[in-house]
Amino acid sequence: MNMEKTVGIIGGMGPLATVDIFNKIVRMTDAKIDQDHVRIVIDNNPGIPSRQDFFNGIGESPLPALIKTARSLEEMGAELIIMPCNTAHYFHRDIAKNTKIPFINMLEETAGYFSENFTDEKKVGLLATTQTCDLGIYDHFLNANGVEVVKPSAENQAYLMEIINVYIKQGNMNFDLDKWKEIIEELKEQGVETVILGCTELSIAFDVHPLEINTIDPTIVLAEAAIKASGKKVLSRI
Repeated sequence: MNMEKTVGIIGGMGPLATVDIFNKIVRMTDAKIDQDHVRIVIDNNPGIPSRQDFFNGIGESPLPALIKTARSLEEMGAELIIMPCNTAHYFHRDIAKNTKIPFINMLEETAGYFSENFTDEKKVGLLATTQTCDLGIYDHFLNANGVEVVKPSAENQAYLMEIINVYIKQGNMNFDLDKWKEIIEELKEQGVETVILGCTELSIAFDVHPLEINTIDPTIVLAEAAIKASGKKVLSRI
């Protein structure tokens, strides 16, 4: 009996992050031939309304479009869903209850990964959009495991948002590296040894400009969870 499952990706938030999670699943799967890989269907829907605008009170809710996209994946044959957008996980429960297939929660998986692999650490840094930080959606899962979440100061958070919106989303990696390092140093001064890259654009930035601190990339955690849930084997973490 074939127990392998087709993975559906709610994409378009942004398109580069969608390419990134697809790439990670392919690279992390233990596959010697094409047929060993995970079957994946993607709805790269950049028309999903801005999460940032909605939480800033200037845009429409992305929830209807998220539900519609999840259902389109079901219609395409997806048997489980993943979503490589941190902020959109605020809507995870509402999307899940409007679909008939499992929906892996990237934030919950990441919190579990930290608690299992960094048992001596009771603090973790969070680099994410202002909306993700303010909503406390990572805090919910990490605090439940007895972990304190440390976030950048308002000034450094504003610069993070500039990196995300002005640079990475526009394909430009030539941002101020001194300020990039300053953000990490600020977290280290508060006792942080590990940071969660809680925005998919930031995980891409760290690939280009790595810094001297332990990092957890939620999209890698998600890719591993998706491969296992699909019935395939994980070759390695990247």
